Amino acid sequence: MKEIKIPELAESITEGTIAEWLVSKGDKVEKGDPVVELETDKVNVEVNSDFAGVITEIVSEEGDDVEVGDVIAKLDENGEAGGEASEEESEETSSSDKEEKAEEKKEDKQEEDKSEDKEEAQIEDTDETPGKNEVIASPAARKRARELNIDLSSVQTRDPMGRVRPEDVEDAAKGGSEKKESKSKPSKKEESKNTEKTEFDKPVERTKMSRRRQTIAKNLVNVQQESAMLTTFNEIDMSAIMKLRSERKDKFLEKHDVKLGFMSFFTKAVVGALKEFPLLNAEIQGNEIVEKKFYDIGIAVSTDDGLVVPVVRDADRLDFAGVEKEIGELGKKARDNKLQLKDLQGGSFSITNGGIFGSMLSTPILNAPQVGILGMHNIQKRAMVMPDDSIEVRPMMYLALSYDHRIVDGKEAVQFLVRIKEMLEDPYDLLLEG
Repeated sequence: MKEIKIPELAESITEGTIAEWLVSKGDKVEKGDPVVELETDKVNVEVNSDFAGVITEIVSEEGDDVEVGDVIAKLDENGEAGGEASEEESEETSSSDKEEKAEEKKEDKQEEDKSEDKEEAQIEDTDETPGKNEVIASPAARKRARELNIDLSSVQTRDPMGRVRPEDVEDAAKGGSEKKESKSKPSKKEESKNTEKTEFDKPVERTKMSRRRQTIAKNLVNVQQESAMLTTFNEIDMSAIMKLRSERKDKFLEKHDVKLGFMSFFTKAVVGALKEFPLLNAEIQGNEIVEKKFYDIGIAVSTDDGLVVPVVRDADRLDFAGVEKEIGELGKKARDNKLQLKDLQGGSFSITNGGIFGSMLSTPILNAPQVGILGMHNIQKRAMVMPDDSIEVRPMMYLALSYDHRIVDGKEAVQFLVRIKEMLEDPYDLLLEG
């Protein structure tokens, strides 16, 4: 009999949740066949069998949390798919286990009866001669005290005769656990308020958070607690970009087999601005500032399981078509749940586009350990006063830059955003330089 265990997944991943079993009990698998899909903090991965044989037991069910090294299934190398041998073996094992458990229960019952008889005798003696033992308690109370490991002498009773009853023991257990909790773990008090289940008078539906959603929630809270995050805003006139796209989109699609979107313009503008303001392409490690001399830009993608940020590698070396292809491929992989760990690691700066959902303005949260993230928003036509004091209707977009004020000053952040605005409002130069 062989065991299928959770293998080493990656340096930063030590646990996961069983998302879906790809095999069932009695199925025959070959060495290297995927047997289960595991949901981790970042991506879903398939666990393969290291042996060939028949699945005889599923140890962990879908939804169970597992760690590296845990046994999740058992496999018989000599078994046949749906064969009688493995079934008979499992039946024998099952019947043997049942007999052992029944025998253990029988012995436990006998010992419990003896213990209760002895205890009742002691109680009767106590009731008759209370001087021998100051605690007067009913048999049920003494039994409950043993179960809860409560010292009867410490139990306060409401009985006028001083007799301890089961409800007194229950109250003592509750009070003791609360005091112990508050003394040993005072920091948990606030946490319990947040995690305490609230009962509702009207119908509700409770759903367990996915592992990825839990990780996203934890990371977002950590970023706000561990960084000095600040957001600055600006607006850009999208007229020039929209005109350029209208002029070039057909030839661009014909030549490169990919559509010319907005994201390539913003990605190239971000790279240009990062070269002028390198601290926004850095991160903090201990008491050191690490300036990155590469430009791996994370592009936030919304999926059914939550937000992920796959990375466009070496965006400074790609042309507009290369950026659009990379973004398209990564977005498809994210929505199909096909992203790998390497697709998510090592970004130096991020871009998120809430405008596709209709957002007019927001303050994006940093993607740690990065110190900058650019937020795009919805394009709205607004009346704008032009340099000659005339009024024109222009397609305008608000931009938001969130940054870590620990290493990026307000002056740099504002100038960075202004530089992006200048490049996007004159995209022809951006194309020539890009």
